[in-house]
Amino acid sequence: MFIDEARIRVKAGDGGNGCMAFRREKFVPRGGPSGGDGGRGGDVIMVSSQRHNTLIHFRYNPEHKGQRGEHGMGSNCSGLDGNSITLQVPVGTSLYDQETGELIHDFQEPDEQVVIAKGGRGGRGNQHFATSTHQAPREHELGRAGEERHYRLELKLLADVGLVGYPNAGKSTLISRITAARPKIADYPFTTLEPNLGVVTVGEEPEQESFVVADMPGLIEGAHLGSGLGIQFLRHIERTKILVHLVDVSDASGRPDPVEDFKVINKELASFTSTAIYKEYNAFADDEEVINEHPLAGKTMIVCATKIDSANPEKLKKLATHVKRRKLEFHAISAVTGGGIEELKWSLARHLRPAGV
Repeated sequence: MFIDEARIRVKAGDGGNGCMAFRREKFVPRGGPSGGDGGRGGDVIMVSSQRHNTLIHFRYNPEHKGQRGEHGMGSNCSGLDGNSITLQVPVGTSLYDQETGELIHDFQEPDEQVVIAKGGRGGRGNQHFATSTHQAPREHELGRAGEERHYRLELKLLADVGLVGYPNAGKSTLISRITAARPKIADYPFTTLEPNLGVVTVGEEPEQESFVVADMPGLIEGAHLGSGLGIQFLRHIERTKILVHLVDVSDASGRPDPVEDFKVINKELASFTSTAIYKEYNAFADDEEVINEHPLAGKTMIVCATKIDSANPEKLKKLATHVKRRKLEFHAISAVTGGGIEELKWSLARHLRPAGV
């Protein structure tokens, strides 16, 4: 099961109490105070891991606690520190404070480590309160409480290219053709219920290039209002560098105008935002100004006419004319026959190369 959101409660371990004790031995008549310190509480640590690709282990286990420190003992014996616990999250996870909405950390690389709740300090025993004028102190400290926090976890898959478009536009078929991914493919809408990832390789060794493609569940008009599967998965293309917009130009879709399909999906992309700051976004809408701070702003968009093996020539020509008028890169492909697939792969690789390469 693919889970990309979770809420957790973490509680670091409390510090152990300091001890009040006096040394009383047969041949040590003036032993004095000997209360040991309490141990420190265990931290709660979060670390990014490539072994996980979903947050499902947090969905059904939302509470995590560090071990408390042991109490101090006599004979100046300090209590043991509590064991810290480590929570592993997939690379690409963002950690937010649930109460304030503040971004605490964005795990973009493997093995990044952050203490998300600090253990409480152990209390001091009465040995620390002895002075020349106060030689039998009975004061001692209680351990400090460990931090308790509530967090929201949000997973955004790390991919270079994101595929978007209407249901049955050919996204899953394309990713199965250019990668080893095997998503569910069927002739009815919404066969893709969660994002799929695949690795594309182009060229031959030693100059072979590779990049990651993410197949998004299909969008329909009104997706930003909850129609269909909504836009809940679009956060996964925030980190991508390129958006590939697939438009069905065959008559099988039942929709007469591919340009209108193109505009509808762009409007749904325009309505998407993962933050509450940008209520309106029209970067991909016609005749609107780009808002650079939006998660999807500034990305390269490539438009692909799909199913050209059974294309309606008028639809193909109309879409190509509209896309070229908007000065976007255009490809006509068929995942069934392989037409245009290699050209698309090399184009994506070229766009993803570092500047100057």
